[in-house]
Amino acid sequence: MNITIKDVARVAEVSVATVSRALNGRQYVAEDVRARILKVASELRYSPHHAARALSSRRTHTIGVVLPDLYGEFFSELMRGIDHAARERGLHLLVSSCHGSLAEQRDALRATPGRVDGVLVMSPFLGSEQSLDEALAPDVPAVLMNCAGSPRATVLNVDNYGGAYAMTRHLLEVGHRRIAFICGPADNFDACERLRGYRDALATVADAAAPWTVEGAFDEASGYRAGEAFAQGERPDAVFAANDMMALGCLFALRKAGLQVPDDIAVAGFDDVPMARYVHPALTTMRVDIASLGARALQLLLQHPGLGGDDATPGDASALVPQLVVRDSSAVPERRMG
Repeated sequence: MNITIKDVARVAEVSVATVSRALNGRQYVAEDVRARILKVASELRYSPHHAARALSSRRTHTIGVVLPDLYGEFFSELMRGIDHAARERGLHLLVSSCHGSLAEQRDALRATPGRVDGVLVMSPFLGSEQSLDEALAPDVPAVLMNCAGSPRATVLNVDNYGGAYAMTRHLLEVGHRRIAFICGPADNFDACERLRGYRDALATVADAAAPWTVEGAFDEASGYRAGEAFAQGERPDAVFAANDMMALGCLFALRKAGLQVPDDIAVAGFDDVPMARYVHPALTTMRVDIASLGARALQLLLQHPGLGGDDATPGDASALVPQLVVRDSSAVPERRMG
């Protein structure tokens, strides 16, 4: 027996139009009603004919996601948030990684027309705004994440500057004065904003040491190399890494060298990936609700008129504000406080 949309509407006690809006991920459907419809559709094993739907509505019910990488806890959490929000709305995902290459990002975006209804793009490459604008298809709604901006798409960023400023101020306020910073990639928007926040916060305290920066690449290996260098040479009071993965690599190198964290040197990171709370000592960091970043980006995308929304004006969305999470890795030893 073939289950039809009319059967779903009858069992869910709603109109066929409401079922259609719920299954298509459109707005104007109460969340409890949407949940009931999705539950009924699942129980009845209703499977809409996607090819027919696409022909009649000119929609694929698929969202494209183009990311700079898929490796690591940050991207895993980001995809979890996007996927959960998409599944709630009956949408599918087409995911592509550009592996840090602008050319691959361009190729992925140019392949989207006709295959997806909208696209989420994380494009942290500084100086790439023109290339991004040229690659975005004019008839495919887009939301950009962690990006310097584009006049053609809504932009959703994390307040990287404010988060780094707050972390540096915290380290200063608990007594650290020689604070080293492990940078992210020099051409990365997030990394540059976090470096700017660190520098500006240091400048607020007269007796703080001059900025002390070390090259990094947002991965554990570069954090480990920085930790080795600190262990073998001049040591700061504290190390603030531009993301948690570098902080974790640094922490491992320091402990392997026989140094005690935080007694010999404090360590802090940024992002609050799940692993940060389970290492020893647990990592002080700036918490970014990474899954919520993904979910919110999808919600913003669905507000586009082409996807059933009513927001016709692209612009910057309110930035996500990271929260300071103080754990054992950043305490000041009593002997230094005395």
